[in-house]
Formats: sequence, structure tokens, C-alpha cells
Amino acid sequence: MRSLERHRDVAAYALGVLDEAEAFRFEDHLMECPRCAAEVTEFGPTTRQLMLYRRSTPRFVHPMAQPGPRMLDGLLAEVATRRRAGRRRLLFALAASVVFAASVPGIAMMAEGSAEEQPRTVAATDTRTGVWAQVTTAEEASGSQVELKVKDGSGPRACHLVIIGHNGTEETATSWHGPGRDDHPNTMMASSSLHPEDIARYEIRSAAGEVLWRTQPS
Repeated sequence: MRSLERHRDVAAYALGVLDEAEAFRFEDHLMECPRCAAEVTEFGPTTRQLMLYRRSTPRFVHPMAQPGPRMLDGLLAEVATRRRAGRRRLLFALAASVVFAASVPGIAMMAEGSAEEQPRTVAATDTRTGVWAQVTTAEEASGSQVELKVKDGSGPRACHLVIIGHNGTEETATSWHGPGRDDHPNTMMASSSLHPEDIARYEIRSAAGEVLWRTQPS
């Protein structure tokens, strides 16, 4: 296949629709084409959104199904109900905070300090491959926001971060083409449908499937 046709396979590779042989040949192309490597990384958010849509949509629903007017009316009614309930909860919360602040100031101060769960960070160097990585995971309503920093001095190669859940599910959070022989870490943002407490471990794998780095969240 000509080089121009290889460039056109970026989207198909990122979305995982190439067959095994074509994907293998495209990964060889990635080793020599920084432009395609960058474009594969840019497709990461789109790939994750499609994955989340697929997981949240029942199999019997046609992927091109359009919502009917009753569904829209129901959604608008649900939004209005939640807004009214939210206003009531806010009023109750304000009243309760006034009572607690007046009677037990110490309790109010402790509650303010524990409002949000702190991000979880793990970092390690693989003694076999020399790959160093740091993964920071923060809670989101739809799962987790992930920040990856990685240093790989072995040379240019295509890699991806895989998140493994306690139930055995695996998600490819992001892919990249490392420049190699660089003391400065590459930083990438990604997301996962798994919540931090559902994550068993993280792995960095090469395009050939070799595990280059592995650790467990703290």
C-alpha cells in the first residue's frame, strides 16, 4: 500500500476497525510517521466517547435511532423535576448549615474540608524496561479523568495506556508515539468509564502487546 493510503488509515486504526493484518502494517507505518502518530493521539477523545455511547446503549437499539417527541417531552419534564428538587435540597442545606454553624462551628469546618475526593496518583519505574510513568486519576460523573506522564528512553515506538478494572475489563485510555531518548516526560490527558475505586491497575503496552510498565493504584 502506498504511503498516501497509509495516512488515510489513521481514523480507521484509532477507531479499531482495521483487521489484524492491516493494523499491524499501519503500526509499522507509525514508527516512521510522526504526523500519523500525532493524529492517532488526537482521535483519543472521539474513540472514548464512541466507546461510552456503545456501552450505554442497549444492543437492540439501532445506532442511528432518532428520539421521538415523547422522549423529548419526558426528558424536559425530568429536567424540570430535578431542578425543583435541587432547589429544595439547596434550601434545606442552607438552613442546616446555619444551624450547625451557630451551634457547632467545629463540625462545619470539618465538613468543608472533606467535600471532594482528592485525585489518586501513582508513579513508578519499570526496572526491566526503564520506562517511568505517573498516572493521576480524578473522579468524574461518567468515570475518571486521567493524566499520564511517561518517559521512555529506549527509542521511538507506538504505545498505549491500558486501564484494567477489578472485574477484568480493559480500556485503552490513550495512544501515542514516543520520541525516545528524551529526559522530559510526555504528558497526555485521557478519560475512562471506570471510576477510580473500580480500577485494579494500569499498564503501558507497546503496539506489539508487550507490557512495558505496570503498577497498581494506591
